[in-house]
Amino acid sequence: MDLASIIWLGLLVVFLIVEAACPIHLVSLWFAAGALVAAIASMLGAAVWLQVGLFLVVSVSLLVGLWPFTKKFLKPRISPTNVDANIGARCYVTAAVDNLSAQGQIKLNGLEWTARSTTGETIPEGTLVQVDRIEGVKAFVTPVQEEVNV
Repeated sequence: MDLASIIWLGLLVVFLIVEAACPIHLVSLWFAAGALVAAIASMLGAAVWLQVGLFLVVSVSLLVGLWPFTKKFLKPRISPTNVDANIGARCYVTAAVDNLSAQGQIKLNGLEWTARSTTGETIPEGTLVQVDRIEGVKAFVTPVQEEVNV
């Protein structure tokens, strides 16, 4: 085995170690494949310029050809949690919301939540409100004007 083959196999190992360190992102898998092709070419007696050319062609081709597909499948899918799914929901105030006295409750999806007014205004019991955000165990709400169908 000549020096070029050993260098290409060493690069292959380095690229695979880097890939193992970053398993989700596919950082150097393309270059590992290119180094493998170049090592095989070296073992078959190819010239150094051909080895480098094969390394570049294989690496760039795999990177350009497969990156859009891998990006699509490896992109983290962020789905709202149960709490995040409540943002924008409408519900009724079950105990008057008053930020100054730190009081107020709403009934949201069958559960009682501590409520605070987003705008700071007092919201009387029985008012239809919309959940703007949730911080910890408190729902911040604003009154909703009920639509009247005539």
